[in-house]
Amino acid sequence: MNSPNMDVNITQQATDLTCKITSVYDLLKDEKLEIPQYQRPYKWTGKNINQLFSDIATHKDKSAYRLGTIVFHEEDGKKNIVDGQQRTISLMLAARALIKRNEEEQLKRNEEKQLKRNDLCDCLAELKKSMVNPSFTSEISQKNIHSNYLEVARIVSRSDFTEEHIDFFLKKCEVVVVSLKNVSEAFQFFDSQNARGRDLEPHDLLKAYHLREFSARDEHLKADTVAHWESCNTEQLASLFSQYLYRIRNWSKGASARYFSKDDSDLFKGVNIDAVASYPYVQQLRIAHHFVDDYNGQYERKIDLREMGFPFHLDQIIINGRRFFELVSHYQSKVARISAESWNGHELVGVEGLDGFAKDIMDTINSYPARTRSGDCYVRTMFDCLLICYIDKFGHAEISRAIEKIFIWAYSLRLQMQVVQLASMDNHVLENNMFQLIKEATRPADFINCSLPVLNDNNCFKSEKTAVLRDLFRDMKYYE
Repeated sequence: MNSPNMDVNITQQATDLTCKITSVYDLLKDEKLEIPQYQRPYKWTGKNINQLFSDIATHKDKSAYRLGTIVFHEEDGKKNIVDGQQRTISLMLAARALIKRNEEEQLKRNEEKQLKRNDLCDCLAELKKSMVNPSFTSEISQKNIHSNYLEVARIVSRSDFTEEHIDFFLKKCEVVVVSLKNVSEAFQFFDSQNARGRDLEPHDLLKAYHLREFSARDEHLKADTVAHWESCNTEQLASLFSQYLYRIRNWSKGASARYFSKDDSDLFKGVNIDAVASYPYVQQLRIAHHFVDDYNGQYERKIDLREMGFPFHLDQIIINGRRFFELVSHYQSKVARISAESWNGHELVGVEGLDGFAKDIMDTINSYPARTRSGDCYVRTMFDCLLICYIDKFGHAEISRAIEKIFIWAYSLRLQMQVVQLASMDNHVLENNMFQLIKEATRPADFINCSLPVLNDNNCFKSEKTAVLRDLFRDMKYYE
């Protein structure tokens, strides 16, 4: 769940505004809650529910855990939810599932599962009496409410969902509640909080998530981390994730990668190295994490001025917190050197001596007149992503041969189709997935020696705009 990075001193934005932090229990027992009919359908899925309770399990030892912001418009004794409907309904479902669980165990006289703490029993009894029971006309809402209730009921009925979890959920999970008297001001406030596409930027949600995952020993680094992140161009950050990191990680798994949304942010959430259990797979992460810190912290570094970077890889399990921000900086630099805007004449920035057809390939794809068409840009994205993936795995070993192979693989789509769309790009990758080939390769030859189909006039769309590409294919013996 995302925690807002908002300043509670916002009274200049609206009159008659109140802002406070309240527990889930106090939020849900408020009989004035109302979900207006103008609200969009309830669209949370089981994935969102499981993420909520996974977060609760992860953070249950904290003194408090912020779930987000609820914006109300107060009118005629009611608190109409302007923003936060999805979250509020989900919390209601969880509370009702807990009430049902406790009642069923009491009927069964199951002393093992009955709540022992009277304060929790009292909380659930109060919620049963006071919590509102909104009705929904939307079939989408009805369907999702039903399936999500069953999902949360499964979670809270498990033996590992203890009284400690219930106490944390009701009393220590919190929301920021913003209440306004004027409906236009309520929506203005909502719009201001989601302005500039903020609600649509998954990397902002990831920033909030990973700042919360900082370990206590890294706390002193937070200010510099935030300052560096905020100094980055937000459009470039969005492009880094949507155009490169998201697509490479998904394609490497054999999954579609068309649009990067906040629902995909879990792709960049990994493990908290201090909180995760000692699973065998975590051991190598711990070794690398602590060894790099130990090496860089030794007094000899003040003499030799050497610093070891963390050995990041595009498809690795992410270490939450500080390492996530280091990973982003690492690939900002790497993508800047490799992406379409960074080619310099015959030479790959930082790499000299391209040979064979590699120089001609780079000259051609950087200069042919039709390269800025949307379809050609999709093809170039495939090329850049696969080259980034190759260099991430093998560095600059056999780079010229790799460029040749990647060019044939990517630009064959351009020659075969009159119109290249986003779906065309995605399907082309999944049907002949070179990303998975790199992932499984142990040496450059495993990738470079793969065979690719030869094109001809029968399976290509001939156009003057792509004639220079066909000539290159022909010179490379990939066009008959």
